[in-house]
Amino acid sequence: MHDFAADIANCAAEVETGLENVLTAEQLSAPGPAAERLVAAMRHGSLKGGKRLRPLLVRQAAAIFGVPAARSLVAGLAVESVHCYSLIHDDLPAMDDDDLRRGRPTVHKAYDEATAILAGDGLLTHAFGLLASPDCHPDPAIRIALVTELVAGSGAGGMAGGQMRDIEGERGGFSGDDIAIMQSMKTGALIRASVRIGAILGNADARALSALTAYAEAAGRAFQLADDLLDVTATAAAMGKATGKDAAHGKQTLVARIGVDEARQHLLAIVNDALSALRTFGPKADGLRATARYFASREH
Repeated sequence: MHDFAADIANCAAEVETGLENVLTAEQLSAPGPAAERLVAAMRHGSLKGGKRLRPLLVRQAAAIFGVPAARSLVAGLAVESVHCYSLIHDDLPAMDDDDLRRGRPTVHKAYDEATAILAGDGLLTHAFGLLASPDCHPDPAIRIALVTELVAGSGAGGMAGGQMRDIEGERGGFSGDDIAIMQSMKTGALIRASVRIGAILGNADARALSALTAYAEAAGRAFQLADDLLDVTATAAAMGKATGKDAAHGKQTLVARIGVDEARQHLLAIVNDALSALRTFGPKADGLRATARYFASREH
């Protein structure tokens, strides 16, 4: 039987160690010396917490094609750096205005708003340096493809654009289709990029990449819907952050439109879509299957 708990624990521990090693003043000092306060803020927003699900997806997708975990780690660190940057910026007063993240003060509370903005900027920039490094992959063409994929997942047509659509929805309202598009960008695009990055590391052919993309898009929808459900049903203590904020801020979610019970049924159907996309890969994709199921069943 696939041991998903061990997979997630091992990946989280290795990502934590990897981030510890790359987010140091020594590693970040080029061409000038890195500001110590900035490095400390970057580390505060990245270390000591988080399930590291996006690096796990990179690892699991790459493993289908025989790529060892150690060879996908740097790419996973890049994806996680982008994710952590997005959390730092999302927590700012001008965005979601959160005081708590992963059970600790958010970066702008632990430091200040300007430092938090720069910490996010530093993590986003460094992510692409990680992908461009030969430590990530020896083939420059593969590294270019990885960079391109992460750009698509995190930019104006992906995560950043989805965040903008979310803000617009608070002001003007959304249709059901608008919500789906916004969530596929804000949350789903980086999940999609994570899976595709793993496939690119494994030199996946077009057919395999298409199937994994279908899986990733469904998994992204499942993750976001589960997150929206948790915002309604979970406690702040369990989540390590404030809950109930979607309704308080007038955020547009599927849960708000169809209710908790129907949303849970919809979540199960989405997970089935994700699992169906993996049918051609056999047991090699058991890790990805376990992650999709986890997205639907998580309690924090």
